Amino acid sequence: MAFSFGLFELDEAGRVLLCARQEVPLQPRVFDLLIYLVRHRDRVIPKEELLEAVWPDVTVTDNSLQRAVSALRAALRNGGMDGAIRNLPGKGYRFFLESGIRQPERIDPKQVDGTVGAIGLARRAAAGQLWLQAATLFASADESGQLNAEDLHDWALALQCLGRATAAIPILVRAVAARSQAGDAAGATVDAIALSALHFESGQAAIGKGWLARAEDWASTLDDPPTTALVLWMKSKLAAFDGEPEQALALADAAYTAVRYKDAINIEALSLAYRGFYRLCLGDTHGGLSDQDHAAAVALSSNNLDPIIGGNLYCNILWAARMFGDWARADQWTRSYQNFCSGSGMELTGSCQLHRSEVLGIRGSLDEALSRIQDALGRLTSDAPWSLGDANRVLGDIQAAIGNDDAALEAYDRAYTLGWCPEPGRAMLLLARGEAEAAYASLERSLIGKTWWTLQRRGILLAHLALVAAHTHRTVRAKALICELSGSPDRWPMPSIRALTNEAQAILALSRQDHETAMRHLHLARQLWSSIEGRVQIVRLRLQISSLQLEHGDVRGAMAEVHAAQLLARDLGSPKRLAECLALQRDIEAWQPTARRQMCG
Repeated sequence: MAFSFGLFELDEAGRVLLCARQEVPLQPRVFDLLIYLVRHRDRVIPKEELLEAVWPDVTVTDNSLQRAVSALRAALRNGGMDGAIRNLPGKGYRFFLESGIRQPERIDPKQVDGTVGAIGLARRAAAGQLWLQAATLFASADESGQLNAEDLHDWALALQCLGRATAAIPILVRAVAARSQAGDAAGATVDAIALSALHFESGQAAIGKGWLARAEDWASTLDDPPTTALVLWMKSKLAAFDGEPEQALALADAAYTAVRYKDAINIEALSLAYRGFYRLCLGDTHGGLSDQDHAAAVALSSNNLDPIIGGNLYCNILWAARMFGDWARADQWTRSYQNFCSGSGMELTGSCQLHRSEVLGIRGSLDEALSRIQDALGRLTSDAPWSLGDANRVLGDIQAAIGNDDAALEAYDRAYTLGWCPEPGRAMLLLARGEAEAAYASLERSLIGKTWWTLQRRGILLAHLALVAAHTHRTVRAKALICELSGSPDRWPMPSIRALTNEAQAILALSRQDHETAMRHLHLARQLWSSIEGRVQIVRLRLQISSLQLEHGDVRGAMAEVHAAQLLARDLGSPKRLAECLALQRDIEAWQPTARRQMCG
């Protein structure tokens, strides 16, 4: 039998797994495991049954099954399907997809309307979002020299959806030339905007500006609101790139106004999402979040969301969620983006892997986060080299959480070399290593200027600075920062920021020997991180609470906290935190006999 799910096609008889029409190599046992899980996807399969099915007449341990599951998840990850294999503790495994499994779509040449041969097949493949097949067929049809401007546009679209942005550029140049020759100013504008965006993403700003100017020239001859709005949207991105957020906001607002109620849902949603982003950057948190939620609703109400516009929309919203420390929102949007890519037949981009890895680094598995960020670094070199600095910053955060301090500092240094601010992660690592003054100085430097990076991260940076100021006994500075953040709840409503300010208040309370107030703020901080499943931070705070409880003789409370921290650290895959848990547990166990002897005496 053959099965199809997302970008994957599974041919049981031929023993082949394809992702976007490309073969995915699997070891025989791993392939057998996938077949068995897919065939029995309607139920949870006990481990014993899987061991018997995949390794008949062979004595193996659970470790063999775990390794096979890990290898299978790694194989499915490139298609965004690694989460399809669910592990239900104590029960077994299940293959689960919300969208279900279907029979693979096949193109029948006899069913191609009007046009026969490779061109007709290519057009049908593009219409069905079979991007690899479309790109291959368009390349074959191009040899005959019969591709029109729309064919070239669809060919470039297929290449972009496959993650081959560089290969799409010369095809789009040909599409622009063909449309211009045919007098199609609207089509030429759209493709010129696509070229502008691709060049900006690849770090070629001057060329990007040139194509934007060409697009604006064509658009000026038209009375077409969607085309005008698309140009205004791209100009807003350019303004943000040049460090002019107020102008970017005005342009995005003009783009949205141009197409509002004009039956141009794709561009309406895109311009609204970016207007929300610029509002967030300028401190209008409520308005910015409202715009982005509205944009998502507009986009999702459309049954014909363009893959590239949809990708821009999703990427912008989840980028904003990450930058502002809104981790619950970031998690929701990265999952939604993955589903969008899967449904659109798009290859997961390096940016998508970057987004997901940071979320996993805060909320999920550090091993998976590390794997994804390493994959992202490889893809971003060609996809979006401008974000390599951000990827190295995230890599540093993940390595620091695992406990690889030297590797983390090396990644932070690379981020800084690439022109990216490595804070607050680098400062927190320095603080943990006892270099509190260096941490404070780094955070102060990160707030200099009005770059778009500083505007986006200001709340997170200020909250971490408040915490480090408290640790370095800068009481007045810490209180001022806490007051600024806490006194603007409409601007800084994120649980992560509120958690950090509570932790800073706890440190200040400890400096004046106010144990009760310190404990209250630490528990509040832990609860706030728990509300967004910030498990790396939860472990750290539970260990602080446990140590403080032990200092004041609450042995049972200390043991409960360290036990909870240990369970989370194990799930996260953080040897560093596990070692800290074990060290504290030994302190508690050593303290108990002493306490009993003192009570007896």
